[in-house]
Formats: sequence, C-alpha cells, structure tokens
Amino acid sequence: MSLIDTLQDLVGQVPELVQPLIVAVAGGIPFVEGEGGVAIGIIGGINPFVAAIAAMAGNFLVVAALVLLSSGARNAVVTRHREKVLARDGAPVHVGSTLEVPPGERPDSRSAARRAKFQRAYERYGVPGVSLLGPLLLPTHFTATMLAASGVGKARILIWQAVAIIAWTTLTALIISGVINAAA
Repeated sequence: MSLIDTLQDLVGQVPELVQPLIVAVAGGIPFVEGEGGVAIGIIGGINPFVAAIAAMAGNFLVVAALVLLSSGARNAVVTRHREKVLARDGAPVHVGSTLEVPPGERPDSRSAARRAKFQRAYERYGVPGVSLLGPLLLPTHFTATMLAASGVGKARILIWQAVAIIAWTTLTALIISGVINAAA
C-alpha cells in the first residue's frame, strides 16, 4: 500500500463534511499553510477545488487573526512609549514604520537574523513583494505579523496576503492535480 493509498484511506474514514475542515486546519498551521493543506487534501482524495478553497480559508483566517493581534499590540506599545516620553520630556515622539526593537527588548540572534532578512526584503520589494515572495523565505504567518509590527496598515497587509495565499495555493493545487493525473 502506497503513501497516497494510506492517506486516502485515512481521509475516507472521516465524514465528507469534515474533510475540508481538516484541510482548513492544516492550512492554518505555519510551514504547512495553504500549499501543504491543499496537497494533503488533494492527495487524500478531496476534490481539488474544495481542498484549495478550504486550505486558503484556513490559512487566511489565521493570518488575519495574527495581523489584527500584532497591529493592536504594536499600537499599544507605541502609545505607551509616546506617553512615557511625553511625560518625561514634554516633547512629541515620532515612531517610524520600519521594524524597530521595542524599548527594553533584546532579541536573540535567531530573531534578529529573521528580522534583518525581513527588513532587507521589505525595503527592496515593499508590501506586495514581501507578501508574494514571502512564502519562499518565511511562512505567511511570520511575514504578515512582521508587516503589522512594522506599522503597515492592516487592510494593505490583508489584501496582499490574500493575493499571495490564493496564488500560491492555486499554483500548488494545479501542480499536485497535474502530477496525480499524470501518474494515474
């Protein structure tokens, strides 16, 4: 029995209404994302269109939640920092939209390296480029969170992340479906 047969048997044991939910949950996991979720669904025997929609939805819902949380956290930190400086100096403070280490935070070397890699890509390609090319370097979850933490608008992040999730998941679905059809 091959890996594909085993996966199809496992998916077949789950009710048909629940199968897309499993793909959506897989799509919401970093490093698996929509691409991995759609591959799991298609190889498991789910209709490629249904698997793609479920994987996209799962991935986007988690990314949207992270963007909203990160943006809210950034706003709270920036506001608190401004209030401290105003109380101390009485002068207004401007915090830029580039990635900054929050006051008092000392990132570890892995975090600093990831932040530096993201910052270089962001400066070179902007939000569209980072969103569309981001999955080649980092999961969309990390990319979207870093964009929100850097002060980019939520709507702009979500639009470009949606475009990237749709594009990469669709491309993966087409490739996996083509390989399965060619092998059959």
